[in-house]
Amino acid sequence: MTPRITRPLVTALAVATLAGALAGCAPLIVGGAAVGTVLMATDRRSSGAQVDDEAIELRSAARLREALGDSVHVNVTSYNRQVLLTGEVPTAAARQQAEQIVARVDNVKGVVNELGVMANTTLGQRSSDTLITGKVRASLVDAQDLQANAFKVVTERSVVYLLGRVTQREADRATSIARQVNGVQKVVRIFELVSPEELRQLQAGTQPPAAAPQPAGATGGTPLPPAGAAR
Repeated sequence: MTPRITRPLVTALAVATLAGALAGCAPLIVGGAAVGTVLMATDRRSSGAQVDDEAIELRSAARLREALGDSVHVNVTSYNRQVLLTGEVPTAAARQQAEQIVARVDNVKGVVNELGVMANTTLGQRSSDTLITGKVRASLVDAQDLQANAFKVVTERSVVYLLGRVTQREADRATSIARQVNGVQKVVRIFELVSPEELRQLQAGTQPPAAAPQPAGATGGTPLPPAGAAR
């Protein structure tokens, strides 16, 4: 039986994450979904993929810092060796350079580059993003028909990114939930879709063959209207 994660735990971890961010936030951040990592009780990735994802995030962050310095704000999130880049860089050239650097890291299958060419966000905006992530995760926990820890949630400038190995039904359900959270401006899905049979294999502890990485929008990542615009 898969253990469920309670809403109070999600909320407490979100507050703890926010407190850490307020205490001292480095411009270059590893793993934009810290709350999702802490809450991981079970995982649909293989153990090898989980280890690779941790290494990818650390190596990418180190190389980005070396090349671009601490003036940029880049979040590196790897899920099943697919990397999501979010944050802000000062120029289009820096945006392209960041993607090229990460693409050359060992075991990276693909890069979804969502970096904005703009000034770095304020501490207030990042704090708001942390709270939105916590609220989205808490809402996923409340959904009795979803395994909340199958999803990784990243929020940047009020845009929520959803990652995971999920069925089409789970993808659509999680998207619907996320778009209803106050403060969410848009939801982008970066899912690796699996069939119901493949999901049963995952839940039984048998890893099916990994699907090809899906670029942003390939599994329905068309920007959604702001929460509250269409209830």
